[in-house]
Amino acid sequence: MLAKFFSYFIPINVVKKNSSVSKTLEVTWNNGELVLDSKNTNYSYGSLQRILRKGLKYIGFDRIRKFENILILGVAGGSVIKTLTNEIKFTGKITGVEIDNEIVEIANKYFKLNEIKNLELIVEDAFEFVLKTKNKYDLIIIDIFQDTTMPNFLFEDYFINRINYLLNDQGFILFNTMVISEKDRIRNLDYKKKFDGNYSLRMYPKVEVHNELFTIKKLV
Repeated sequence: MLAKFFSYFIPINVVKKNSSVSKTLEVTWNNGELVLDSKNTNYSYGSLQRILRKGLKYIGFDRIRKFENILILGVAGGSVIKTLTNEIKFTGKITGVEIDNEIVEIANKYFKLNEIKNLELIVEDAFEFVLKTKNKYDLIIIDIFQDTTMPNFLFEDYFINRINYLLNDQGFILFNTMVISEKDRIRNLDYKKKFDGNYSLRMYPKVEVHNELFTIKKLV
């Protein structure tokens, strides 16, 4: 494909769409890879896939293969789903929740998420889904952004407690955050304090410059 070849020299735009939720969405060939970006940041594949792959490596690929249920809040183009299915060879149930229907259409058309057999993709607000679901999960991946902004509810006690309730014992949370300002850094330090001795929390700063990852294991 010519676009893929030339993308090693210059990014080649495939499609640009407007979204009421994410504003501007672009699918681009970049360094031989199809990526999904918002106006100011990478949404899927590219640097974001590298970031979440590091988080999954911290948890352990062999451990993840033994999980039965994984919940992903914030799917975008689905790069972490591709890592789980193609690289880790996870065969259990994956539930993906994405608020932006425009993103889901892009993910299905350009990244073929609708061809992944063990994926259930739900178009819904993550907060609403978390309130309603009766299922429990071995791994919950939180990767929710609106461009470079993270919704406040992700750091509020009620949401954190609900996520913790949905997590099976010995299960993991993988939380991708963006730290651009001093306010963001303090926010993350406050978030870290919300987990007691029933959890083992690790923070990985400076993952791809502005991203900070949390892995949180529920011990009991």
